[in-house]
This record gives sequence, structure tokens and C-alpha cells, in this order.
Amino acid sequence: MREPAAAELRGLGVSPGAAAGPVEVMAPPPELPPPRPVADAAEEARLALRALEAVEAELEERALAAPTPEARDILQAQAAIAGDPMLAAGVRGRVEQGADAAHALHGAFDEQARLLLAAGGRFAERVADLADLSGRAVAAALGRPMPGVPSPGRPFVLVADDLSPADTAALDTAAVLALVTERGGPTGHTAILARSLGLPAVVGCRGILDAAASGGLAAVDGTGGAVRTPVTEAEAAEVNAAAARRAAEESAPAAPGRTADGRGVDLMVNIGSAADLDGVDLTGVAGVGLFRTEFLFLGRYEEPGLDEQAAAYAKAFAAAGDRTVVVRTLDAGADKPLPFLRLPDEPNPALGVRGLRVARERPDVLETQLAAIARAAAGTPARVAVMAPMVATPEEADGFVARARAHGLPAAGVMIEVPSAALRAARILREAQFLSIGTNDLSQYALAADRQHSGFPELLDPWQPAVLDLIARCAEAGGAAGKSVGVCGEAAADPLLAPVLAGLGVTRLSMSPRALPAVRAALLRFTFAECADLAERVLAADGPAEAREIARTRHNERGRS
Repeated sequence: MREPAAAELRGLGVSPGAAAGPVEVMAPPPELPPPRPVADAAEEARLALRALEAVEAELEERALAAPTPEARDILQAQAAIAGDPMLAAGVRGRVEQGADAAHALHGAFDEQARLLLAAGGRFAERVADLADLSGRAVAAALGRPMPGVPSPGRPFVLVADDLSPADTAALDTAAVLALVTERGGPTGHTAILARSLGLPAVVGCRGILDAAASGGLAAVDGTGGAVRTPVTEAEAAEVNAAAARRAAEESAPAAPGRTADGRGVDLMVNIGSAADLDGVDLTGVAGVGLFRTEFLFLGRYEEPGLDEQAAAYAKAFAAAGDRTVVVRTLDAGADKPLPFLRLPDEPNPALGVRGLRVARERPDVLETQLAAIARAAAGTPARVAVMAPMVATPEEADGFVARARAHGLPAAGVMIEVPSAALRAARILREAQFLSIGTNDLSQYALAADRQHSGFPELLDPWQPAVLDLIARCAEAGGAAGKSVGVCGEAAADPLLAPVLAGLGVTRLSMSPRALPAVRAALLRFTFAECADLAERVLAADGPAEAREIARTRHNERGRS
């Protein structure tokens, strides 16, 4: 019997790697039953609140057993939502109005979800997390179990509408080969956790539930965002054999990043706190290319003080040893509003007060942070640098550099996330010591495509020629000035793209520690001249699919040579 032709679906590749295997579809949560009359409102409220307590306890237990720091932090945040007194008050109020426990829980979570949708940005992406918490609480109130990850007794590709943090964090990576979800975005918890677990993952893959309903085998490309199903057993074996070859190649001893002819490319890691360096092998790693300091501020109603900040930064500097640590100053606003800033609501927060622009409203926050970084840097062998997010003009860049120098921090650079900054990179580098390109936001602003929206993944693709043109312009400016230009967005973790970026003149790539071996191995396949030639060919492509295929073909040729 002839095998059916495989259909290729596309989504957002959010965790690199490839795998193929039989498909298993995650069952949805139990349906909400019809409303029922409430005889005893007090008892009904106790039933609903016990359900919330059960969900909170379960998530806290899972957080303690979490396999990665990212999973632990996310599960603890989910547990905090379930234990939120305001949520409990909303549940009680609905019971007092006559709702039964299940509908009171569902209504309270639904209200929170509507608020997040109205806020937009990353908040809108958290609606799926609230839906999961609602399902868990309703199931607990009804005395029903929540469906878990399938256990077919063999390795499989997991397909779902969306995956909750609780389910993703507990995945058995020996059984789950890859993840594919119908919904979700690049900064959702599924994406974050898949990367931390090292699982190939594609999110926002429209049509995957229908395609997977008939079973069969699927091949998942977590780097490029393609999912093919059904594939033959021979095709699946070929995909897995190629992945095994890459894994063997990547298992070579750690060493500094370089091309085949010895041209250096600094490989660095992204962190949110000192804890993210626990257990990380820093052999050959140039340092921390992105220290996201906003995690110290999130959820706070009072700004962390100078002493608290300095202590947190000092821990991270100590963990890095004598390596470079690039500290991004507070990246707040838009999808990361901070209560203590008390900024007014905005009609379009992604284009409003965010990143360095917060200092226009609250200059004291930036001054305190720079003072804390300087204090922590004074007592460490780490080579500390600072950079500002969301810089749009040379004037803004110059102002930030001057502020940093006033605090005794001479190594000051800027993030390139706005096309205007990329176009004026040469002028910015008159004062700034380095540039670091955030490809997620750069793609969003260059192509007018909300990075949280899964409806047009091709516009959020860092392989878009327009985005690569902007990166090339920055790298050219850096080369002319003799200054470093790095990439710290998700594109830095793409092993297919790494030689292209090196060929454009990018000198630093900063990523999740798990991505280091694949990127290191990819660079070693090419001489610098070959990287430059590959970059030229990719820049001439008409679109991201063609650009990626050019690179994939060259990588495959190098893999066979």
C-alpha cells in the first residue's frame, strides 16, 4: 500500500534540534458541567477554596522536583497565582452570587484571563497558563483527575493544543522526542521550558491537531519550525540518524568558539540570576552575554534597594569568575510592567515607555541600578559591562554611556532592538563600546509583527532577509570601529544560523547553555571565508525559507565531507 504524502506544517521553532517518531496527542482537560443549584454557600466556598489549595500544593511539589531552574521558577509562579488572595476573593464572591464551586472557579480565572488579553503582549500569552490552572482547579472541585502526558511505553512526539508549565516541566525527556503545539508563542512557558529541557519544539503550528488525529509518524524541526506528518519509517530513521550524528559531533570537549581556520567567535550564556549558572560547564565560554536583571524586579510593589541589588549582582559576577558579564539594565514596560514603577496605562505599550525609556519617567531607578552594578563589580574579578535595552537613537545611547561612566562603568553598550538604532549603528558606536542585537524585538519592529502573535510565524523569523540586513549593518559598523557586535536573541542559539552570523561579522553569540555544543560544532564546520560566502548567499535569498534551505544544504555538505 502506498504511503500517504507527508504534509509540511509550519510554526515557530522555539527549541533547536530535530526528532521523529510516532505521534501522541495530549487529551484536553475535563469539560465544565452544567451549573447546579447551591444549597450551602459556605460549604460550596470551602469546596472551591480547597480546590485552589490543592492546585497550589501540587504545583509547589512539582517545583521542588523541577529538573531545571527555569522550570522551578515558572512552577513557583504558577503556584503563587493559585494562592493569590484576590483570586480566592473572586471565587467567594461568585459563590455568594449563587455559582457552584466549579463555575465560581472557572469564572474567576476567566476574569483574570480577560484582563491579561486586554493588557496584550506577553500577558496575553499567559492566558493559556490561566486556562490550565482553571482546568486543574475545576477538576479538583469535581473530584476528577486532570489528563496527563500520555505514556504509550515507547518514545513519541507529543502534540497538544498548548502545554501547561506543570506538564511541560515534568516531561520525561527519555520518552518525549519533541513537542508541537497548535497555539503558543516564542516567549511562552512551553517554549522556555522546552529549551531548558533540550527538547526540539515547535509552537503556533496551525493544523497540527487535525494532522495528528490520524496518528502515524511525524518529523519535527525545532530549529526551522517545520513539522512533517505522516512520514515513513525510513524518513523518520533518517531524521533521527542525522540528529544522532549531530549529537556525537557536539559531544566533543568544550572549547572556545571558533571557525575551522581559528577565527574566534565568543560563545556566551544568557542568565536571569546567579542560580542559572549552577552546574553549568563554562569551559570555553567567554562569559555571560546577557544578564537579565528584570527578574529581580518582577512582581515587586517596592523597588529592590541598592544593597539588595548589589548583593544579587555580586553573586552572579562571582559565579562567572574572571569572565565577561554583560548586564542589561532594567527592561521593563510593555509585556513586563512592574507595579512599583506606577506607570500609567498605554494604548500601545510595545511602542511606549519600555526599556531605557523608563528612565525618562523614573531616572532614579536607573541611577540606583547602575550604582549597585558598580558596587558589585568593584569586588569581583569579572569583567563587568552594562547595556541599555530599547535604544532608538544615538542621543539615547550617548546619554546612557555617560551615565554608566559617571558610575565608574566604562564598558557600556546598547541593545539593538529597534531598526532606527541598527541603521545608525556606526554613529552609536562613537560612544558605545559594543552592540548586542536582540533578534526577537528587532524582528518584531522591522516587520511590524507582534512577537506574541502565532498567526504569522514567517514574519517573526530571524532568517528574514530584512532582519539579516540590519544585523549585517551593525556588524559592518562594529568591524569598522573595532568594537564587538553580538547577538543575544533566540537566533544566537540556532546552529544553522551561527556560521551566517559569523560571516556577517558578528563576534559574540549568547544563548542558553544547552545550545552551546550545537553552535560550537556548527562554527567548526566552516572556515571564516566559507562563513562569509554563506552569509552573502543567504542575504541574497528572497525569503526566510530559501535562506534557511541555502544554509541547511551547506551544513549537510560539510557534515558529509
